Amino acid sequence: MSKTTPTDYEIHDLLKKRWSPRVFSEKPVSEAELKQLLEAGRWAASSNNLQPWRIIWGRKGDGVFKRIFDCLHDFNKQWADNASVLIVGAYKTHRDDGKENFHALHDLGLFMGNLSLQATTMNIALHQMAGIDPEKTIQTFSFPEGYHVATAVAVGYYGGEVDKLPENLQKMETKEVRERKPQSEWAFNGNFGG
Repeated sequence: MSKTTPTDYEIHDLLKKRWSPRVFSEKPVSEAELKQLLEAGRWAASSNNLQPWRIIWGRKGDGVFKRIFDCLHDFNKQWADNASVLIVGAYKTHRDDGKENFHALHDLGLFMGNLSLQATTMNIALHQMAGIDPEKTIQTFSFPEGYHVATAVAVGYYGGEVDKLPENLQKMETKEVRERKPQSEWAFNGNFGG
């Protein structure tokens, strides 16, 4: 299924094509393809080139995938097993000199932006999820002190059968037009709210 992206100004087709499905094709994402996605993320900009992101990944059928799945909130467990790959996105909260890295979450976002664009060029979809238990994930994957789990990501090829989703999610999945707030609500040439 494709989605319509009604932009007010022309943007790149890759950005218009990208959306976050909850159902995926049964075609698996290979480890080589996953490494290609991670390489795109690797080259994201980061403050002082600290690259504070830390990524845990598992492919469907392996124990890591199941362990990530078990850390998800119940809402996401309704559909995330449709994915070929699950990823945990975390970041190092402090710099090596002990100072707090206020930009680490931003840098993880840039990493995911690169990964997302690369995925779209490969007809691979991502669905990022806030619905993951950070403390359980930190314990499950033995993160040392000083790391924060920010997100989980479901990865798979666009496609799949919407009727495999629970009924409460099918309507959201089949909505054909994507929506965003207009720029006038969040971009100001002057004071906030301007």
